[in-house]
Amino acid sequence: MNNDFRVYGYLRASTKEQDANRAKDSLLHFAKDKNLNISCFFLENESGATLNRPELFRLLDIAQENDIILVEQIDRISRLDDQDWDKLKTIIKLKKIKIVSLDLPTSHQFIENSDEFTNRMLGAVNDLMLDMLAAVARKDYQDRRRRQVEGISKARNNSAYRGRRENTDLHEKIRLLLSENKSYSMIISLLNCSRGTIAKVAQRIKIA
Repeated sequence: MNNDFRVYGYLRASTKEQDANRAKDSLLHFAKDKNLNISCFFLENESGATLNRPELFRLLDIAQENDIILVEQIDRISRLDDQDWDKLKTIIKLKKIKIVSLDLPTSHQFIENSDEFTNRMLGAVNDLMLDMLAAVARKDYQDRRRRQVEGISKARNNSAYRGRRENTDLHEKIRLLLSENKSYSMIISLLNCSRGTIAKVAQRIKIA
């Protein structure tokens, strides 16, 4: 099948601990089923709630008119607020790049060669669906953040949230150096710790 466009796969995960490659097989399977060739993949570990995504913008810079960005779900492209989503969407529309998402069947029709009227109709419908799914993705992101904050607050109220575990070994080294009248600057140089940590240990010694 000869196409006058290229297909680029975009893979994103929110954190370094998550596997951004997880959806690669799904995109490859979809492309094979549609008799498409994915020119290359762009992969990054960045939050979908920020526009600070170097690989996405490198893709947008490389892509040409009628090229396709293939994603597993719309939230791989956007969990942005309205203002940032409008900025990103404007770039995509100005370059006349098409977003095809596995979870958005109306976008699959962009793969077929159609007349101008059909393409315009598909584009209008797809723009509406993209906006709706982007809004849903943003709400899901906000709900998760809210539940996370509520969970931490509840745990704190129940004395279950301890925050970051204290480095007792470091504190003991600081205590010994303070007992030898070493200066804060000397301790920072020796242990590569913060002045605030030293002050915390010094306060405990004073109280004791």
